[in-house]
Amino acid sequence: METVEVQIERRTGNGKGEARKLRRGGKVPAVLYGPKRATASIAVQTEEFERKVGHLEGSHLIRLVHDGGQGDAELHDRMVLVRDLQRHPVTRAVLHADFYEVDLTERLTVSVPLRFVGKPVGVVEGGILQPIQREVEVECLPTEIPEFIEIDVSGLTIHEAVHVAELRLPEGVTALGDPARPLVTVLPPTVEEKPAEAAEAAAVEGAPAEAAAAAPATEPAAPGKKGGEG
Repeated sequence: METVEVQIERRTGNGKGEARKLRRGGKVPAVLYGPKRATASIAVQTEEFERKVGHLEGSHLIRLVHDGGQGDAELHDRMVLVRDLQRHPVTRAVLHADFYEVDLTERLTVSVPLRFVGKPVGVVEGGILQPIQREVEVECLPTEIPEFIEIDVSGLTIHEAVHVAELRLPEGVTALGDPARPLVTVLPPTVEEKPAEAAEAAAVEGAPAEAAAAAPATEPAAPGKKGGEG
């Protein structure tokens, strides 16, 4: 996996007002934390963040650089993952980012996107490809995080599925969770009743009732009176 490099700076102010000020100045407020360090408040240039990090899927290893190494030694050359990313609900602008520092020698749990390739046999027969999960949790070293995990679905027939146990993973990467959990399947085709057929069926079902309603009522003969008299 290619490591992304991002320039950062330390920030001293906190609070919503300071965060808004940073965003107006073209920067993203962020924090750097980890199991072996104290939390530090930092900032990243918005343009650089969007260009290098904002579009990435899954977990990617990022190298934080502080002033080319000439600045704050505590923040320089730190290997991290983005643990949380907040965006504006309307504009989708980045509001805040959480960077989690990792130890390159220790295995960790991350989510990796699934990529489905091929056209299933079941789809050719009229079925529908139905992803059940779009990503899967794996355990590996930070330097071995896959960019994605590819699943060949071309052999799937209707009602068949690919399960966690069937994943082809790179060396050193272990899938977590129930091995029997399905990840993608092919559903049977959906049969929709045509409007003309539905109208015809409704007409046939309603015919007896309509005929009975249309038939003239027969007036019963008066007691003691024979037909033809009078």
